[in-house]
Amino acid sequence: MRVEVSSHLVDYTAGERVLEAEGATVAELLADLDRRHPGLRFRLVDEQGRLREHIRVFADTRSVRDLATPLAGVHTVHVIGALSGG
Repeated sequence: MRVEVSSHLVDYTAGERVLEAEGATVAELLADLDRRHPGLRFRLVDEQGRLREHIRVFADTRSVRDLATPLAGVHTVHVIGALSGG
């Protein structure tokens, strides 16, 4: 499956913004990404096993927050760091 990551994550992906990974769920996909790019999952998932507050994941165009979300029929997953501040 195609995975596109935002530019703030490329330090953990050897400079690549477009990746390939496999998984039936978001959790499995992130685990596969972490096998290929060690340390990436820690930047996305907190110690309680939830997506970090400022990370947004989209399965094609659908926003996903639950790591158990199935990815059947999804072509592209987008992982984006949300901007915050004031």
